[in-house]
Order: sequence, then C-alpha cells, then structure tokens
Amino acid sequence: MGGFLLNLRDPMGVPFHPVVFQVLMILTFALHIMFVNFVVGGTLIALWGRLRGDKYGIKLSKAFARANTVNTSVAIVLGVAPLLFVQVIYDPLWYNANNISAWWALFFLITIAAAFTCAYLFYLGKSEKGGNPVWSLLSLAALVLSGVIIHAISVQMLHPEKWSQWITASGKVNLFGNRLYGFSLPRFLHFMVPSVALAGVYMMLYSWYFREREDRDPNYVQWVGELGVKIAIFASLIQAAVGVWWLLTIPSDLGFMTNPFFLVGALVALAFIGWLFVARKDPAANGLKTALFAFVAVFAMAASREALRSAYLSRFNYSILTYKINWSIGSTLLFFATFVMGLIVISYPLLLAFHAGRTPDSRAPLKLEGLNKLGRLVVFLPVLWLIVVVALGISISIKNGVLF
Repeated sequence: MGGFLLNLRDPMGVPFHPVVFQVLMILTFALHIMFVNFVVGGTLIALWGRLRGDKYGIKLSKAFARANTVNTSVAIVLGVAPLLFVQVIYDPLWYNANNISAWWALFFLITIAAAFTCAYLFYLGKSEKGGNPVWSLLSLAALVLSGVIIHAISVQMLHPEKWSQWITASGKVNLFGNRLYGFSLPRFLHFMVPSVALAGVYMMLYSWYFREREDRDPNYVQWVGELGVKIAIFASLIQAAVGVWWLLTIPSDLGFMTNPFFLVGALVALAFIGWLFVARKDPAANGLKTALFAFVAVFAMAASREALRSAYLSRFNYSILTYKINWSIGSTLLFFATFVMGLIVISYPLLLAFHAGRTPDSRAPLKLEGLNKLGRLVVFLPVLWLIVVVALGISISIKNGVLF
C-alpha cells in the first residue's frame, strides 16, 4: 500500500520544503474551522433567539442572522487555502478519498450554497420578529450535512487499506461514487460541539465591541456577554467529554495519547476552559482576550489533528518528508510576498469597518487620519504586484521562446 500511494504522488514534486506547506495548512485550517464554528453555532443561536421571541432574543437573532451571511463567506474563502495545501502534500490520499465518493464531493458544493442561501433568506426576513425560522432551520440542516460529507471524506483519506473493500462491498465494483464510507460519530461531534462554544465566544466578542456604543442598550450588551460565556463554558465541558470519547476510539498502537502535539493541544484546551471561568466575572471586558485565546486553542488542536493524521499514515510508510522537492525559490517568494500583500490590503477595510461599527451615526465622517498612509499603501501595492507579475510573465515567456 505504501508503494502504491507513493507512486500516485505528483511526479513534479513540491516547489519548497513540504513542512512549510504543512504549517500553512494547519494555520489556515484553524482560521477556516473557527469561522465554520461561528457559522454553525451562530445559526443555532439565531434560531434559538427567533423561537424564544422576547425582545433580547429577537435582537440577538437578527444580529447573528446578519453576521452569519458574512461569516459564511469568510469561512468559504478561508477553506480554499487548507484544501489546496492538502492537495499538495496529501494528493494521492485526498483525490482517491474524493473519487470513491465523487457524487457526495460535488453535492457538498450544493449543500454549502443552500446553507448560504437559506441564511440570507432568513436575514432578509421583514417581520418585526426577524426572518422565518424555517430558513434558519434549513440552513442549519445544510451546514450539518456539509459537515457530514467533508468529515466522511476526511476519514476515508486516513484508511487507504479499506478503499478496495469499500467499493466492492456489494459484491461488485462500485465506481459511481454515490456512497459515503467513512464516519466516526465522536470525531464528527468533536468538530461540531465547538460550534456552540465558539458561538458563545462570539457573543462575548460582540459584547466587548458594542459596549463602547452609547446608543446601545447596556443591559442588552451585558446580557449577551453573560449568556455567551455561560454557553461557552457549558459547550466546552461537553466538548472535553466528547474529546475523551474520541480518544478511546483511536487505535492504541498509534501512541497518540503520548504524542507531544496532543499533550500540548490538550493542555491549551484545558487552560482555555479555565480561562472561561475567569472571564465570566466580566465577559464584555474579556471578550477580545477570550477570542484570541480561543484561536490559540483551535490552532493547537489543529496541530494535534495533523499529528494524528501523520500517525495514521505512518502505518503505510507515507510521510510528507519524503515528498520529492523540485526547488522553486522564485515562485515561493512570490507566493509569500502575495500573501503578505493580501494581509496588508485586507487590513485596511477591516480597520475601517471596525471603527465604523463603533460610530453611533453611520452618516458621520470617520476621523481616522492615522489610516491615510495605510490607505495609500493599499492602493499602491496591488499596482506594484501587477507590474511585477506581468514583467515576470513576459520575461519567462521570452526565455521559453513563447512570444518570439
């Protein structure tokens, strides 16, 4: 099996050391899954607030309904990066796991589109109580189904020894790709339960952000923060229990419970739960710190998840460290330069939106003289990037004899 997987690798290799792509994959996955959790948990809270029907519940539901449309877009965009990195260093595993469930892999795109559409229809509801809860329920169902699909394919990726068994289970070869084969309930819940916890963290962040607004009801803002930390604590404790359940299902021969990445991830997760008990004294004041701590915890768990994947695949002598490297320093530098430029460019509208949201009168001009230089830089960088890319394209084409 090991030789089979190695022969399926891209013969061109990778342009830089695979560990770099692995680290970037962990980082971008942590960002992606955090926003996914915001969306799933936020949809659940929006539905709860709408069904609760009181003044605060409806107000919270409308706030999440609006945020969910944005967070879904961010989650989708951020999901592209870790997917690309997986395809680079785990290509024979990922592509085959998708091929044996090809129809479901394509259907995943439909479920995500349906979840976003239903979330938007819920947000556009014109009733005083907000959108029709049916739309929110349908959005939640589509999100859960999306999670089931991507979870199953991820599990299938870890078990190449079962591929032939799965597609011949009916007594004949099934190459239609119409079945899902891999599913682990504790593993699935380990990724779904945090959605509720992070929705609570999002509520704390909401309370921290709007406590500066004089036109906001301070009692409501305080209520959101206090409810958020309670939800985060309750869901985190359940998450810990689910995590133990999942650990008990992991083969002992992998030695995962003694893996340094797992031990660090577990300690960070426990520290985060401890911090939530401290933060409940003043949820609004601790909202930003809690959100940052939550990201650290998610990143640590993402790293331990990658360590577990490496342990599973080591049984087949598959290691990303043995991937052929076809060094391409220029393209790698251009990639990182583009990445840094993107961070700088996106920081400007984010900062503007941050300050605009804290301004009671949306029609009032923002007095942000300190951002003027950043704004000019944001205009200049894409122009410079375009000039560099075009110049490189022309020079490489001339060198290869394509233009002349």
